[in-house]
Order: sequence, then C-alpha cells, then structure tokens
Amino acid sequence: MTSRSTAHQPGSDPAPVLAALLDLLLPARCAGCGSGFSGLCPPCRALLDGAAAGPAGPHRPPPGLPPVHAAAPYAGPVRQLLLAHKERGALRLAAPLGGALAAAVRSATGAGAAPLLLVPVPSARAATRARGHDPTLRLARAAARELRRGGVAALVAPVLRHGRPVADQAGLGAAERRRNLDGALAVPARVAPRLAGHRLVLVDDLVTTGASLAEAARALRAAGCPPRAAATVAATARRGAVPGRRGAATGEAAGEAGLSPGR
Repeated sequence: MTSRSTAHQPGSDPAPVLAALLDLLLPARCAGCGSGFSGLCPPCRALLDGAAAGPAGPHRPPPGLPPVHAAAPYAGPVRQLLLAHKERGALRLAAPLGGALAAAVRSATGAGAAPLLLVPVPSARAATRARGHDPTLRLARAAARELRRGGVAALVAPVLRHGRPVADQAGLGAAERRRNLDGALAVPARVAPRLAGHRLVLVDDLVTTGASLAEAARALRAAGCPPRAAATVAATARRGAVPGRRGAATGEAAGEAGLSPGR
C-alpha cells in the first residue's frame, strides 16, 4: 500500500497553526474544569487515561452499528474538553484526547496480528471550514501515534466521503439522525482495494445515538471492507450502563495511510 501524507502542508489553511500558536502564547485555565491550572490539570488528565475504556453505545443501537468502545462518559470535564477541542480550537488537547481514543481502540480490538486502520467519521465540509480543522481526523492521528508508541501498527485512513449534504445533527432525535445520514457516506471505488488485509476500526470523538457510526459502517461494508469495531473518546449515558466502564452491556508503521483521494 502506497503511503501519502495528508498532513497540513505550507500554503494550506493557516487557522489550525494560528490557533496552536495562540494556545501556546496565551495559555488558558484548564479547559475541563476551569481551574487555575494552566493547560490540562492533573485530575482532568486522569479522566482521559483510558483505565475505564470498555463497551459503550446507545441503549437502542441502530441497525448495523458495530461494537462500540469508549474511554469515558460524555459528562463533566470530559464533555468540556471535547467541546473545547472541537468548537474552540484548543488544539493542545488533541494529544490527551487522542490517548483516550487509543485506549478505546485497544479495548475494542484486543490482540491481533493484522495492522490497524483507524477510519475517522468525517465532518461535513462546511463544519470543517467553519472550525478551521477536522477534529475527528486530528484525534485519529493522535490516537495512531499513541498506538504506535505502544507497539501497535496503526495508520489513519480518512477514506469516507460525503456523497450528499446533510443537516446539522444538533437537536435531532435518533430517528431523525438516521434519516439525515442514510446513504450519505461512501468509499471511493479506487480506494477500497487498499483496505484489504487490515483491521478497520471506525473512530469518532463521541457516540450518542450511534447514527453516524452506523452510517459509516454501512458505507465500509458496501465497499467490501466491514469494520471490526468502533471506538470513541466518550459516550453519552445509556439506561443501565455507564459508558466507558468495563462490564457494561455491548449494544511502528509510521505515517498515515495514503488512502484518501483529493477533496
């Protein structure tokens, strides 16, 4: 498989670089709890250590949702950290959040000889432009680096593409989210053969209703490359289970896999 980096290149959108520089020059209070600790405080960092990574997901999973594992519940400081990274460009949080995502990937996949391909659920292009970066892709890259440091061969494969516009998911119920996303994602035909021989893991920052992950899994299956599992940093609470807690009911290769055609 031929590798081709899709990392930020000189001359491309400078917003993420600018945000990172400002983040270093003007350190804020802890983005998780708001304490006076500059950066990420030790208690909030401890919430992302992955010790509680385990099965998670919605109480009523949509059809086709693969087994989902999460590193933490989507509540309190973890919720604030994800929002700060995603919506406020706190890019310094990508590494610790990516570490939590890596823990969820390990929990979801267990042992295996085949290399892992982390397939991020793509953000809508309009959202990526508005934010200045794709937060899930950034977290996937950070998770892959963490996995490689731990001896797990892991690459990032941003192969999913939106085939049609979708509405903002905020405020939509589970059924509305499924209808909004139904058939929205696809894998380009010329890319699918390069996925053979790998263990595919869908990754996202958060699982709520499972609609986004289920649609992403459908698109991968349609391309002949079904995902083994899905992993997220956090999961919303569901009845009778605590996301990211073991025992809950289930519902170095370097670089990045060069699997994505031009946008």
